[in-house]
Parts: sequence; C-alpha cells; structure tokens
Amino acid sequence: MILLTGAAGFIGSCLLQHLNDLGYRDLVIVDEFSRGDKAKNLLGKQFRKKVHRDQLFDWLAINSADIEFVFHLGARTDTTEKNRAIFDTLNLNYSKKLWLFCAENKLPFIYASSAATYGLGLGGYEDNHQIVKELIPLNPYGDSKNNFDKWALKQTNAPPQWSGLKFFNVYGPNEYHKGRMASVIFHTFNQIQATNGMKLFRSHRHDFADGQQQRDFIFVKDVIAICAFFLEHPPPNGLYNVGTGKARTFWDLAANTFRAMGKKTAITFIDTPQDIRHTYQYYTQANMQKLINAGYPNSFYSLEDGVEEYVQSFLTPSKYL
Repeated sequence: MILLTGAAGFIGSCLLQHLNDLGYRDLVIVDEFSRGDKAKNLLGKQFRKKVHRDQLFDWLAINSADIEFVFHLGARTDTTEKNRAIFDTLNLNYSKKLWLFCAENKLPFIYASSAATYGLGLGGYEDNHQIVKELIPLNPYGDSKNNFDKWALKQTNAPPQWSGLKFFNVYGPNEYHKGRMASVIFHTFNQIQATNGMKLFRSHRHDFADGQQQRDFIFVKDVIAICAFFLEHPPPNGLYNVGTGKARTFWDLAANTFRAMGKKTAITFIDTPQDIRHTYQYYTQANMQKLINAGYPNSFYSLEDGVEEYVQSFLTPSKYL
C-alpha cells in the first residue's frame, strides 16, 4: 500500500492519477479534504481510503504494517504567508514526525522540498548537500522547506530510502483551486480570456528588462514521471532538483500562452506588488545533473509543448488530469 499526503492538491492529485495509470490502486490518500474546489481533483481516481491529515498518525499507529511506501507532498505552500507557526506545524514538524515513522518502520520516504530554498540563488541552483546550510530562502515557506532539508541531512535514524524533491516552477492541470499561488500560465490564460491581454510584473532591477525575469518552468507531467521513477528505480538517498535545467522568460511563457489560444500577443506591465517585491526571484534554473546521473531516462517537455498541452487539453475545456 502506498501512502500519499497532499493527495487532493495540485501535484498530489496528478501523481495519484499517474500511479493509477501505472496500475497502482492500493493507495491511502491524506489531505484536509474540506474544500469543494479541491474535491474535483479526486474525481475518477482510485484509492482505498481517505485519511484526514490531523488523524494520520492515529491511523498509522493501527495500520502501519500495511504501508509499503510514502509520498509526502502535503504542505502549506503559500509564499505570501508570514505566520511562521503555521509552517512549523504543517511543513516542518509534521514532516519530521512522518520521517521518523518511516525510519522506525523501514519505509521508503519521498517528500516535497522546493526551489524556494535557494532564495536569490547566490550560490547557484545545485542540489549539493554541502550548500544546504548556507542557503537563505526569501520567505517563511522557503525557510520551512530548507529547515526540514537541513534536519533530514543530519539524521542518523533515517528511512532506508529517502529523497527530498526540490520542485521548481510547476504548472499544469489540477491547479484551479490555488488562487494567487497558481502558475503564471493559469493566470495568463484567464486574463487573456477576460481582456485579450496579459499584465506581467515589471522588473524592479536594472539587470533585468521588463518581462525578462526567468524561471525554470516544469510541466507537472514531468514532475509526476520523476516521482514514479523514485518509486520504481530508487536512486541514492538525498536531495534532488526537479526542474528542466533550462530557464525561460515570463515573456516567453505569456507569448506561448497567447499562441496556444490562437490569439495575438498583447503584453503590458504592472508594478510587482509591494508585499512580494523584496522576496521575488528573478532567476531560477535547476542543475539537473544529479538526477540524470541517478539514471533518470526521460527528456522534459519544452515550454512551448507544455504550455500548448496545458492550454489546449486542460484549461480551454476546463478538464482535470
């Protein structure tokens, strides 16, 4: 039996579908489950049982013998949230408790870290364990993820197989519920539908022109394929970047969304909101060599192909994966 936390969320629900497609049906899914907009992410998917996140450890105390593998994707992911106590509870301490459960029961443990741990990227974007203690995230969310990475790397009592996956800028189906935290492609599509135009954040740095801020955008289908690889072909334990290894501009992203919608590009600029301006990443690009060296065999969606599939196969018909 596979345990999957965060199963009603964006990446978790896509992974659940992918596991179903690979023949895995014996799954216990964990989430908060109260939101109707997230409930749609679970429609048509197969699993054995739902467990509320607050009841998980009581349930595991009785059912631990049935679990064979743990994917821990559940987390508070709002990068604008300033209440560190929320992140300590939901991201750091919850993850520690699940890690120790897996260590005690000798279960593989794959968890979601984040590229937010890299902060401004002053030390680069290499998934090298030696730099983790030196990273300076830009917000409490990034701190919570990096604090767990640092804690995990210090543990002598560890799961037999474990990996922390540093997700870069993920986009794709099943993010309808994410609101402000949804991908720029999602917001671009909706703005174009409403206004025939798109407003991107203006650059507030002299070394980046407007619209030339760059991120490593990765289609969620690549993310879940990597997760499945860790399930079926365990690599050496440790932290792994999950990106494409190629930074692209927000202008490229928006322009490709217009193209996928069959509309003329019409991009203008607005000031970056004050509440995120000083923590805004202008450039991210994953070093993917470690995953490649671990034997990951697949290429990644190009931005052009990923945006086209997302827009035409999911956003336009309002479909879910």
